[in-house]
Amino acid sequence: MMPTQINLQLITIIALLLLAGCSSADWQVRALPSETAVAAALDNEPDPLLLGEVVLQDLPLVRMPEDVRPCCAFGNAQKVQVASISVPFFRYANTLAVNSVGPHAFEAGTFSYQKDAPNGSRGGENNGQIYTLRGGFIDLAHVRDTADNAVALFYRIFPKLGQAQSIVLPNEIGPRTIELTAFDTQGLTAAQRWEVAATIAVRQAYFMAEAHEIAQWHGYRSWAPWSEAVSAYSPEDLYSNMLGAKIALALLSNNLAMNKELYNQHMTQWLSATLDWLEPVTIAQTNAMFDVIDGVWWDSKQPLPSKFMLLKRHYKLGDKQSPYLVPEALAKSHAQWMEVSKLYQADVQPHHLALTNTLHGIDIDAIAEQKLLVADKFQASFGHIPESLWRNGFSHKDFYRISEYNQTQDNIELAEHIEQTAPHLSELAVQP
Repeated sequence: MMPTQINLQLITIIALLLLAGCSSADWQVRALPSETAVAAALDNEPDPLLLGEVVLQDLPLVRMPEDVRPCCAFGNAQKVQVASISVPFFRYANTLAVNSVGPHAFEAGTFSYQKDAPNGSRGGENNGQIYTLRGGFIDLAHVRDTADNAVALFYRIFPKLGQAQSIVLPNEIGPRTIELTAFDTQGLTAAQRWEVAATIAVRQAYFMAEAHEIAQWHGYRSWAPWSEAVSAYSPEDLYSNMLGAKIALALLSNNLAMNKELYNQHMTQWLSATLDWLEPVTIAQTNAMFDVIDGVWWDSKQPLPSKFMLLKRHYKLGDKQSPYLVPEALAKSHAQWMEVSKLYQADVQPHHLALTNTLHGIDIDAIAEQKLLVADKFQASFGHIPESLWRNGFSHKDFYRISEYNQTQDNIELAEHIEQTAPHLSELAVQP
């Protein structure tokens, strides 16, 4: 066998092993009818409310995703630096056209190879960033991650709804759990119980995304040599995450996530339809939008993973999120105005998102709380925050306060960065 043939076979084997290692096991949930549901089904005039009295078969739990997808640093065609060495002749391009978005794969990680429909073709997720007229920049990896987490959480919450339970989440800057307290579900119909469980799941999945922003700021790294501080509080992140939560709620509400294949295919369709509704622009226009805000929202002169390649950050955590649209005045003053001018001709309003905290008389945050502890190795990064806020752990109710302290610290560091290394940004001193 020729050496080239051996190499090709070896590469193929390694690729298959990587794909297998990064894919999650198939899962399938069965809804078993209760005696009440059977009796209703056999009645001459079946009660639709009673027909929904089902029990989810206790086989096995939907895997809780352990790794987030590689997310896209804000900007386009960035320089890259590993340690102190710049990577020559390389630019990190992460924008794409809406028709290039690939099929969804639950817990895809770095690799995926999924069908977009039962009789469709296979392909990778092809994640990246797209600018939309209603939603600003959308990071597809963030949309997908939150949707996956919501589905996995739902199948832990629904079977024990109303009971106290603790759900262990993957560590980032320390142990974290979702603590559910007992509450009365006797007055809820079967459909209402399903809705409450889904609402808790998507809300907590979104809070997981907020926790990830905080973790990145405080030193969490999915790959040890690469700092993720450049991605912390990126302006498009949480809007994208909430978009994923909203899509997941729709899928769960329509019973479109009862097994992995069903979920993947419907997530693919819902993601595509959602992006279309938000009115995506072409890849050339997305790139032009990044050019317009270069030096204002991000700095192309800084290589990845320099923290202050990102200049504009979003610290306003919470269950209401609004998109960042590129201001027309900023676009008009840029050389790319001719490329993007047509985007401002239509009277399109930004679409704001929100997650409800009250459903069927139940205060969701009163019965479900996400709690985090700070491991020893990360405690030094909390030195600018009062110990009373984090020393003995904190919950999602504290996330916003922590982000405010991080914003203050970032303003100090950004001002120093501009003074010392980035005189071309002299007019930009602090975050608004």
